[in-house]
Amino acid sequence: MDILRKTVVILLLTVSYFGFGQTTEEIQTAFKESYSKETDGSYSEAVNIMKKVYKADSYPINLRLGWLTYLAGQYTESVSYYSKAIATKPLSIEARFGLTYPASAIGNWDQVLKQYQEILKMDPMNYTANLRLGQIYHSRKQYKEAEKYLTIVLNAFPFTYDPVLYSAWNNYYLGKTREAKVLFEIALMLSPGDSSATDGLKLIK
Repeated sequence: MDILRKTVVILLLTVSYFGFGQTTEEIQTAFKESYSKETDGSYSEAVNIMKKVYKADSYPINLRLGWLTYLAGQYTESVSYYSKAIATKPLSIEARFGLTYPASAIGNWDQVLKQYQEILKMDPMNYTANLRLGQIYHSRKQYKEAEKYLTIVLNAFPFTYDPVLYSAWNNYYLGKTREAKVLFEIALMLSPGDSSATDGLKLIK
């Protein structure tokens, strides 16, 4: 009975990942061939290869097609595949990051924001999600909102260029010139002669 249970579990796990109708070997071959086509820049061909083994409930296939259709400039399709991957594995952070690429390419920034916020529900200290949210709100001139996310990532990475420079400018626009000055100076340690940090210091002086 134990052997039977283990066999059933393995079969269920295989089905949940790859679906019915294709053998594991066929799917692995499709992935291998798609990687080769991607390396050659033949993105549409890579997409067609993966579509031949497509299963709507397969997380790996939807994730792969999300990436390949994005590279092929098929942004609406890419969003659809990444969304299906997320539906299959709701706790997947990688699929949510993936979805932000085609969503941003078509200018759907509400969708981008939603994905970063969902990632932070699962991983509140995530570097990329916090930084990107801070950058988006900063670009929208919503400096107080940007500060919430930039502060988190700056505290975790106090000597990393992007958190330092964005926090410097955000503080400047919030009127916190003392904090901004310190951060611009740190930015120049990280990137000597940096034009953005230099411009910021000139505004403060």
